[in-house]
Amino acid sequence: MIHDSCNKTYDRFLGALSKVLTKAEAHCTAKKIAPEAMLTFRLFPDMFPLIRQVQLTCDFAARAAARLAGEEPKSFPDTETSFAELQTRIQAARGYVASFTADRYQGAETRAITLKMRGQDMTMSGSDYLNLYSLPQFYFHMATAYNILRHNGVELGKPDYMGA
Repeated sequence: MIHDSCNKTYDRFLGALSKVLTKAEAHCTAKKIAPEAMLTFRLFPDMFPLIRQVQLTCDFAARAAARLAGEEPKSFPDTETSFAELQTRIQAARGYVASFTADRYQGAETRAITLKMRGQDMTMSGSDYLNLYSLPQFYFHMATAYNILRHNGVELGKPDYMGA
């Protein structure tokens, strides 16, 4: 159960994010927009730019897979500055998530997962961690990346977001 909820979901939507970024890069080329303008755009001054939204989308997927498998998550440095580098990050996250096979999630539903949040430990079951923390965070950052691109004129629709 956790394997499908985690791996299949993250893989599908990271694949959709990759395709959305491909469309964004083509949009920049067609409209003669400097890619950096799109990559550094943020919807509001106190929000993260597109690059960081993509990084966080990848991070929430990768960290969830590792924690649910009972492992310490691998760290991905935040060094991307181009569409190509973001695509590489997405592929690395997808590969990392895929490396956790179904048998690695034995007991994940009830496994205690502890995170440091605002300097304090927060502990929850694996099921609550996935459904009430990781997936909502993942979708928030993915939707924000999508909305940044839509706001900037990239022709996207719900099927693009859904990975249809």
